[in-house]
Amino acid sequence: MTTSFDATTQQEIDRWLNGNYDADTKAAIQKMLDEGQNTELTDSFYRTLEFGTGGLRGIIGVGSNRINKYTVGAATQGLANYLNQTFPNEEIKVAIAHDSRRMSPEFARITADVFSANGITVYLFKALRPTPELSFAIRHLGCHSGVVITASHNPPEYNGYKAYWVDGSQVVAPHDKNIVAEVNNIQSVDDIKFDGVEERIHLIAEEVDGEYVARIKTNAVNPDVIARQKDLSIVFTPIHGTGITQVPPVLNALGFNNVHILEAQATPDGNFPTVASPNPEEKAAMQLALDKAQELNADLVMATDPDADRVGAGARNHHGEFELLNGNQMASLIIFYLLRAWKDAGKLQGKEFVAKTIVTTDLIDKICERYGVKCYNTLTGFKYIAQVIRELEGKEQFIGGGEESYGYLIGDFVRDKDAIASCAMIAELTAYAKDNGLSLFDLLMEMYQENGFYYEGLVSLTKKGKTGAEEIQQMMADFRANPPKSIAGSDVIRMDDYKALTRTNVQTGDVEAIESGKLGIESSNVLQFFTADGSKISARPSGTEPKIKFYVSVVEPLNRKEDFDSVYAQLKAKVQGIVEDMNLK
Repeated sequence: MTTSFDATTQQEIDRWLNGNYDADTKAAIQKMLDEGQNTELTDSFYRTLEFGTGGLRGIIGVGSNRINKYTVGAATQGLANYLNQTFPNEEIKVAIAHDSRRMSPEFARITADVFSANGITVYLFKALRPTPELSFAIRHLGCHSGVVITASHNPPEYNGYKAYWVDGSQVVAPHDKNIVAEVNNIQSVDDIKFDGVEERIHLIAEEVDGEYVARIKTNAVNPDVIARQKDLSIVFTPIHGTGITQVPPVLNALGFNNVHILEAQATPDGNFPTVASPNPEEKAAMQLALDKAQELNADLVMATDPDADRVGAGARNHHGEFELLNGNQMASLIIFYLLRAWKDAGKLQGKEFVAKTIVTTDLIDKICERYGVKCYNTLTGFKYIAQVIRELEGKEQFIGGGEESYGYLIGDFVRDKDAIASCAMIAELTAYAKDNGLSLFDLLMEMYQENGFYYEGLVSLTKKGKTGAEEIQQMMADFRANPPKSIAGSDVIRMDDYKALTRTNVQTGDVEAIESGKLGIESSNVLQFFTADGSKISARPSGTEPKIKFYVSVVEPLNRKEDFDSVYAQLKAKVQGIVEDMNLK
């Protein structure tokens, strides 16, 4: 069959068919050609899968635009080249971990082989482990870099490759762009050193596990409370991912002895057979765990995503029904509990801080203000929170932080989202609530009574293709040129433009600079509007998808727990009014 492709696609197909690629790869390409799988071939070869500032993510398969031995090999060769340039005359060490996805163990081994072939010492986890443990291992073992093979909570056909730097955080400037340049310099499969050097590859697991669990135990602020509430009924599911390796041991080490593992999702499986999507942000992914919690009359239900850097949690509400807490609620509860517990323990000395992203709820800022603790706001992405921790190391003490997308961090021995440590802390704060005759949901309402009832809504608009991208850019340009004077009946008092790094008083026109180089802040295409009634609306085009996201935050006082439902309804209506007034569609 004769097939016509555009010049770039055809050139890539020919390069793979004629180059030094293995026979199975060439046979798979030829089979697609013979069967006329033109769409699949075009998708697989029309471009080279981009190594972005966070690494790779894509569909598993043959071709330049797929995750496979060769795209993983090229990414590793580029990173190895950069490491050898950056740390000359040093024994360079890297750590490698992988999740439960299809081909993850194989890609981890390929990564280890390429690093070792480039003279680099490798510490390779011999079985699947969570992303935060990889971050911990980098610092614990004195590594210069690290890689985890994961596609987070993407569908089963995806896999990915995340690169980390010497402090255990995902790479940031200038290293991120420098690594991208080195990866892009790999022009041929012949540039990749695939032949591993066995003596440079060291298998690790239990020895790092023990140290990691021990450090998480040190986060506990109220071990006496845990001892009194050791029979707290907890249902946990790893949703077929890496959480099974560390969440049960950590909860056991803390003393919780009534933990129920959801057997239907306990076995690691990259096909994620019991869910449409292995994402704890979606109720459907947690439904089996919620059903189990209902059956057992449990106090708490928790679920981690495949690489265990995000966690979803739920508890029985004031109507006796299990309700999932969203990322803003849980991040706030963690900080609310930690600051209260640190104060009660006499641990607040005036040099502590919390970190969150600019699109995460301002309830956290309010809680920090109440306790006299600094709250740093960063751009979206945990690498910026890690940057703040790194810059303040030895000067100020990090207590905890998080972002609205279900990622939290307690303590600074990990430098990325840590669902393992978060599960431990969520269990402790639930035990604290129960020790005081409260449910987790009661504690949530108490937090709102003290600090205001903050409620957040998210509008995500998909605008596909070239025209969609232009439409998104035009929306941002229009907001900058003609910022709204009022939104849903409340005057706009301030506009923050993170692209220009300016803060504008919309009513007077006065402009001041958002300090360039401020911790966790750099130029980014984000706009925020603040209204007189305390509402905040953030507009942020996605850097990886054809989407623009609007984060809407509103607040009202909650004077009595009995008013929760009516105030909640009022807040939801307020968000809807803002969405309609701003024509966010």
